[in-house]
Amino acid sequence: MSMHTQAETAAPPIRIETFSVGPDTDTSADSPLAAWFEGVSFGFHEGRLEAEDLPRLAEAYAADGRILWGAYDDHPGPHAWNPRIPVATYGTMVNSLNVGGGRFLDAHLITAVTVRPTHRRRGLLRRMITADLQAAADRGHAIAALTASEATIYGRFGFGTATHTTSIEVDVRERFAVTAPPYGRMEVVEADAAVGLTQEVFAAFHARSPGSVGRQYAYARRSAGLWGEERPQPDKALRTAVHYDDDGTPDGFVSYSFAGWEKTPYTMRVKDLVAASEAAYLELWRYLGSLDLIERVTFGMAPVEDPLPWALTDRRCRVLTSDEDVLWLRILDPVAALGGRSYQHDGVLTLSVTDPLGHAAGTFELTAANGAGSVRTLDDGADPDIAMDVSALGSMYLGGVDARILAAAGRLTECSPGGVERAAQLFTAARAPYCITHF
Repeated sequence: MSMHTQAETAAPPIRIETFSVGPDTDTSADSPLAAWFEGVSFGFHEGRLEAEDLPRLAEAYAADGRILWGAYDDHPGPHAWNPRIPVATYGTMVNSLNVGGGRFLDAHLITAVTVRPTHRRRGLLRRMITADLQAAADRGHAIAALTASEATIYGRFGFGTATHTTSIEVDVRERFAVTAPPYGRMEVVEADAAVGLTQEVFAAFHARSPGSVGRQYAYARRSAGLWGEERPQPDKALRTAVHYDDDGTPDGFVSYSFAGWEKTPYTMRVKDLVAASEAAYLELWRYLGSLDLIERVTFGMAPVEDPLPWALTDRRCRVLTSDEDVLWLRILDPVAALGGRSYQHDGVLTLSVTDPLGHAAGTFELTAANGAGSVRTLDDGADPDIAMDVSALGSMYLGGVDARILAAAGRLTECSPGGVERAAQLFTAARAPYCITHF
């Protein structure tokens, strides 16, 4: 375990430490890592850590290359909970982000953010996130990303919502039928085999899906049922089925569990559903619709542009229950970020970006030609076509929201005639961004 301490300058003294997880990390019940997990569990209202789980969790975090942060109160009250447990937590790792057109950027991912209610309004999150974003920018990361449990926190740090999913309920009784021609075959698979199969399918999905973020170590094990949602112990209620194409290549999988006989209509809950093509996606739904005794299937990560209702004999079988934001993006380097994605149209656009932390502030000229973009920084005083803050740029970056919508919402200002239309054209995406990875 490597560790360093940031000096505290404000009273009361709250010490912030960061550490990595590796093969030699102490995984005993009284280790700093165990205390950090206790802090996270408290923040997310989960059960207390089981000591037997710690070696597996450490293995997963080491595989992810995570850096963990903890804030410690060295002057607790006389009856305070164990002061070795952090009063605030924060974690980071790096994984690939599909930015469209077969292009990928390494994204700096932020996770496990908690602040104990007793220690709020002391600037702990601001201290951690501003120091971390500065370090990420210094290392050359163009983009930071997170998935937010609360929507009101991260905009002030420059993050904007970039992808959405929908929650759906599908009536799979007699009127349910998928009209697309069937192909390939479905197979229920063993949990041990499911790990590799689900990873193979996700790799194909990730390669074709703008907005997708690479998955961490635990994902495949949870999709296979080897790990549960809260503990690295088998989830005996979970089943995993894989679709194979006509050549025998796995191109889709679904993991699901029964909601119980006490819940009516009888419901199957989809935990994870990943397809390498739209055709495979429909085959997974054909399979779910064929499960005996089941009347309804629920899925919380369906795409916004969902082909399912258009493939049903009765589209009213599918009911939209909610729309949720998933991926939040924070541009750290506009030159690298805008130059790293692909473009459907040629054109030139000058953007003025404000940034409360300074990383992305400036005026930039984007030139798109033949699918690629080049960006140069302009001198102060250059006339922009559009102006926005960095959070709006993060929302627009993958094409998940139209520049005209942002302008109508007051999030983007047109500075020259036709600027908003040019932005809308340049930032349009061939596919709607779709992220099914939480972290």
